[in-house]
Amino acid sequence: MTDRLVLVINCGSSSLKFALLSESDNKPLLSGLAERLGTAEGVMNWKAGEIREQVPIRDGRHSTAMSSLLPLIERFAHQPLVAVGHRIVHGGEHFTGASIINDEVIDAIQQASALAPLHNPAQLTGIDEAMKVFSDIPHIAIFDTAFHQSMPAHAYRYALPEYLYTEHGVRRYGFHGTSHRYVSSQASLLLGMQPDQGAWLTAHLGNGCSTCAILDGQSLDTSMGMTPLEGLVMGTRSGDVDPNLHSHLARTLGWDLDRIDHMLNRESGLLGLSGLSNDMRTLVAAREEGHDGATLAVDVFCYRLARSLAGLAVALPRIDGLIFTGGIGENSPLVRELTISHLALFGLNIDPAANATPPGNPARQIQAANSPAILVIPTDEERQITEECLELLDAKATQPVEQEA
Repeated sequence: MTDRLVLVINCGSSSLKFALLSESDNKPLLSGLAERLGTAEGVMNWKAGEIREQVPIRDGRHSTAMSSLLPLIERFAHQPLVAVGHRIVHGGEHFTGASIINDEVIDAIQQASALAPLHNPAQLTGIDEAMKVFSDIPHIAIFDTAFHQSMPAHAYRYALPEYLYTEHGVRRYGFHGTSHRYVSSQASLLLGMQPDQGAWLTAHLGNGCSTCAILDGQSLDTSMGMTPLEGLVMGTRSGDVDPNLHSHLARTLGWDLDRIDHMLNRESGLLGLSGLSNDMRTLVAAREEGHDGATLAVDVFCYRLARSLAGLAVALPRIDGLIFTGGIGENSPLVRELTISHLALFGLNIDPAANATPPGNPARQIQAANSPAILVIPTDEERQITEECLELLDAKATQPVEQEA
């Protein structure tokens, strides 16, 4: 069988993350990050096995970074690519799965840009530049929001006038869908179930955080909403606050919407609570030294996480397991321990020795003997994107060819 290769692209306004993956090997053949794009200090760091190099992107342009990828692909790809997969943050209600990129798809991504103004325009830039460099193969869009399109209306609708939904798309969309889908699928395999079987609560915890309730491979509810600001406490994002906070700050402090938006997205969360850092590793270390702000930040983070998981449980008929993933979820025993301590009502109980296993280990169970499953599963969004690209190509290959009249 041919070992097909997919290049995965995640383009930001000042960065370009990439990975070259094969169908048969979970480890990337090549991966890297071009960052500080848009400046004279643009640089690309990449690795392939034990080889690590840095390439300057002197003009700081996305097009130069993408062109610099081509010789690397030619060097490390053992055969031609079959597709380029693009991570797209927001697909609105247009997309329920992976889509071959064409003019119609690009138009839909542009229309959803109003809902993700920091992400979708940059990712459209990535599509445009990649299609110039890799012009003879399919380009496929994988949407963070697509996995959550299975949510029922009672989970995704806000209690607002209907015209705001029907005319302006104001609803809950959810994000991190690729990660939630991947780890729930891995949990099914880990516990000996059929693929995409089971009732799961998942917690993707990094600088951005979200939870999800998943039944048999379908998202039934999630913590993020119309934007990634809703839900959990995050690195610099507040998560849920009183919706009237905006008018209160405008009246009492004279802040405009841009100032309030910046505060909620860039100055809040772990950083705002602690007054120290948005990095959980720094906060855990400071907590151990008695730093009050760090202690409060960690406590609020874990309590709000547990409250979200408990709330999402109502979407499920049972709980087969709780899954931690993402940089914090995979690497912070303290966060897992404190979060589970708030969920005794569900019979969840952690095994301290299993929970203390050092970072970098494969997927594992950390529950005590008398507890439902508690799993730590490293996420692999690039692998999930690769699999979705190949699934779509396979589906297209089996479709009957239309005969011309």
